[in-house]
Amino acid sequence: MESLGAQLAAGGGAGTELAGRLVAVVLWVERDGALDLGRLSVLPGWRRRGLARALIGAAEGAARQRGLRRLTLGVRLALADNRRLFTSCGFVETGVAAHAGYAVPTSARMEKRLA
Repeated sequence: MESLGAQLAAGGGAGTELAGRLVAVVLWVERDGALDLGRLSVLPGWRRRGLARALIGAAEGAARQRGLRRLTLGVRLALADNRRLFTSCGFVETGVAAHAGYAVPTSARMEKRLA
């Protein structure tokens, strides 16, 4: 939890507490004129309930409050469900990259422009 607290203090984020425990969280930091989502996680037993979408909505609100008009994030190419979720939330892929030690792309950058 200390790491989570440090990340929240450094940039911000939002969480969902249900049944007395933290079940979903998104962390963000302002970077390159956008709010960059560094981590979005929902505990397995709480998935498919709209929590990730709600947290993306919270990030959109935080970006607007800061006067930012874009959300950005990175997602591993192997996580097809995550890529589909982000696409369904209005994100588009803007590029791919390889993690250190890999010869082929392993992750995609995605962006959502806010109205």
